[in-house]
Amino acid sequence: METNHEAKPQVTGFWQLVKDADPPKLLFFFAMVLSLAETGASLILPLLTKSLVDNLSNSSFDISIIIFLIITFLIQTVTSGFSYYYMTAIGESIVASIRNKVWAHTINLPVAFYDRHKSGEIMSRITQDTNTVKTLITQHMITFISGLISIIAATILLFFIDWKITTIMLIAIPISFFIIAPLGKKMFSISKMAQDEMAEFSGNLGRVLSEIRLVKAYHAEEIEIKSGNKRIDHLYQFGLKEAKIQAIISPFMTLIMMLLLILLIGYGGVRVASGTLSAGSLVAIIFYMFQIVLPFSHMATSFTAFQKAMGATDRIQTILKLKPEENKSKQVSKQSAQPILFRNVRFSYNEKEPILKNISLIVPAGKTTAIVGPSGSGKTTLFSLLEQFYQVTGGEILLGDTNIKEFGLSSWRNHIGYVSQESPIMSGTILENITYGINKNIPLFEVERAATQANAMEFISRLPQGLATEVGERGVKLSGGQRQRIAIARALIRNPHILLLDEATSNLDSASEGLVQQALDHLMKGRTTLIIAHRLSTVVNADQIVILEHGEITGIGKHEELLTTHPLYQKLAEQQLQSS
Repeated sequence: METNHEAKPQVTGFWQLVKDADPPKLLFFFAMVLSLAETGASLILPLLTKSLVDNLSNSSFDISIIIFLIITFLIQTVTSGFSYYYMTAIGESIVASIRNKVWAHTINLPVAFYDRHKSGEIMSRITQDTNTVKTLITQHMITFISGLISIIAATILLFFIDWKITTIMLIAIPISFFIIAPLGKKMFSISKMAQDEMAEFSGNLGRVLSEIRLVKAYHAEEIEIKSGNKRIDHLYQFGLKEAKIQAIISPFMTLIMMLLLILLIGYGGVRVASGTLSAGSLVAIIFYMFQIVLPFSHMATSFTAFQKAMGATDRIQTILKLKPEENKSKQVSKQSAQPILFRNVRFSYNEKEPILKNISLIVPAGKTTAIVGPSGSGKTTLFSLLEQFYQVTGGEILLGDTNIKEFGLSSWRNHIGYVSQESPIMSGTILENITYGINKNIPLFEVERAATQANAMEFISRLPQGLATEVGERGVKLSGGQRQRIAIARALIRNPHILLLDEATSNLDSASEGLVQQALDHLMKGRTTLIIAHRLSTVVNADQIVILEHGEITGIGKHEELLTTHPLYQKLAEQQLQSS
C-alpha cells in the first residue's frame, strides 16, 4: 500500500511538470489524430485480409479489396511516420522547457545548496533525470495511448467475429497483468536506487576531473580508479537487477503470445474444418490477437519506463521545491557612498558551532577597513554574509539606514567587487572573463581601459590573440598573477561602490604581487574597501584594522594603536614586519 501512496504524488508531480511545460496543444491534437488514423488503418487491415482470404477460398477475386489494402497500408505508413515525428517534437519541447525551468531554478538557489550537493550530482538531475522523463514522453506515451486504443477496438471487433475465441484470449491478459504488476514495483525501486548511484558517480567524476592536477601531483590515480570502479560496479549490479526483471517480463510475454497463437490456430483450425468459422475469420482473429498482445507487451515496457520516470520526476520536483534566493525590487542608491554597519551579527552553519558572535562594526564609506586574525576566525564568512551568500543567524547588516536584505540581490551584488585569493576564471576568452556577468555590450575601449588599469594589458597585448585568447578550464593557461589581474579588471569594469579583497596577493611571487598591488591601489581609490589579509605589510596603511578571533572582534584601530595595545597584533607584527 505504501508504494501506491508514494506513486500518487509522483504521478501528480509528473503531470504538473508536463502542464507547466505548456506543450503545443494544437500540435499534440494533430499528432493524436494522426495516431488514431494509424490505429484505425491497422484495425481495418485484418477485415480486408479476411475478405480477401474468404474470396480466394471461394475461388473469386475482387480487385477493389487489393486497392483498399494498398490504400490502407499507405495511410498507416504515412500517419505512423508523421505521428512519431510530431509526438517526438512535442516531447522534445516539453523536456527542453523542463530543463530550462530546472536550470534557471538551480542557478537561483542559495550557496548553501551547493555546499550540500556535489556539482556532478546536480548535473545528473538536469541531464540524466530529464532525459528519463523525455524517454517516457517521446518513446512510450504515444505507444501507450495508441496501444490502449488498439486493444479496446480489436477486442470489440473480435467479439463481432467470434465471441468464443475472444473470451479465451481475454482470460490470459488479466492473469499476465497481475504477474507483471509486482515486477513493475520492484523495477521502480531498483531504478530509483540506480539513479541515486548514477548521481553519486557523476558527482565523483566532477570532483576528480575538476581537480585532476591535484590527483596527479599526489599520485592518487590508483585511489581514484578504485573509487570509480567501485561505483561503476554498483551501477553494473543495478543494471543486472533490472535485466533480471526484464528477463522475466519479456520471455513471459512471448510465452503468452505463443500459447495464444497455438491455441487459436488449433481451436480455430477445428472450427474452420467443421465449417463454423471461415478461413478469413481465423486469419483476421490471428491478426487482431497480435494487435492486442503486442501493444500489451509494449505497455509492459512503457510501465517500466513510467516507473523510472516517476523516480526522476521525484528528484526534479525535490529541486524545484527548494526556495530560491529572494530577489527583491528595491535598488541600491547610486548617490554618495554610505557606511556599512554590522549590528550584533551572529552566524552559524549549524546551531552547535557558532562562527560569528555578536559582531558590531562600522565600515566607513570610501575608506579602507582591514580584517586580520588567525585562520578559522570567520573573516571569509563575514564577506559571504556581506555578499548575501548566506543570511545572518541573528543581528543585521545595514547600508546606511537600510538592511541589506531589503535590496534586490542583483542590485546589491552589482555594487560589490570581489577579488579573492584564487579569483575564479571561467573557461572562455579573456574578454569573456573580464565582462563576465554584464548583460550589455561593453565597448572594447572600456574593456581595454579596465585591463590597463589592472596592469593586465601589458601581458594581454603580448598574446597572439589578445583579448580573444582562450584561458583554458579554470584559467589554467594563465599564471596566478595574470588571473588576479583579470579578476581586478573584471571588478574595475563594473565600477563597484564596495570592494572586497580576500587575500588577493597572498599566493603571488614578488614581481606579480607588485603589479597586482598597483592595480588594487587603483581599484581601491574612493571605494569602501574591506581587506582580509594574513600579511600585515599589505594593510598597515588601512584607515582601520579589525582584529577577529574565534568569531569575535577583539580590537579595532590603526596600525600604530594596535601595535601598542593588542597582544595578538603585537605578536603578528613581531613575526612578520621585523623579519621582513
